[in-house]
Amino acid sequence: EVQLVETGGGSVQAGGSLTLSCTASGFTLGSYGLGWFRQAPGKEREGVASINAGPSGTAFYADSGKGRLTISKSIDKNTLYLQMNNLKHEDSGTYYCAAARVAGAGFTDYLVRRPTEGRWGQGTQVTVSS
Repeated sequence: EVQLVETGGGSVQAGGSLTLSCTASGFTLGSYGLGWFRQAPGKEREGVASINAGPSGTAFYADSGKGRLTISKSIDKNTLYLQMNNLKHEDSGTYYCAAARVAGAGFTDYLVRRPTEGRWGQGTQVTVSS
């Protein structure tokens, strides 16, 4: 079964840290462009970070997360990660990972507009209290 499963969400205070994981089954993550997305209640889904296919893909970040977020992947564990530091209240929302045959800085914008082009996880909740 082709599946993406996110874990690692939770509740933290502003300034805290969380690491999200997204483990794939049924396919090889390293062959795809990968990304993290956030959706807050009442708002549209937005891209947070993405990383190109390959063992050391180039990473891209939304301006809101630059310097605080790090996207990475483990080919051996078939897992995508998002390290989030110095969390802010506005980082709260449901975080989704996605995989698609797309590369480059436009990965997240592309999947926001064409969500059916990607494989998505079920999401994990992040709540940051101020």
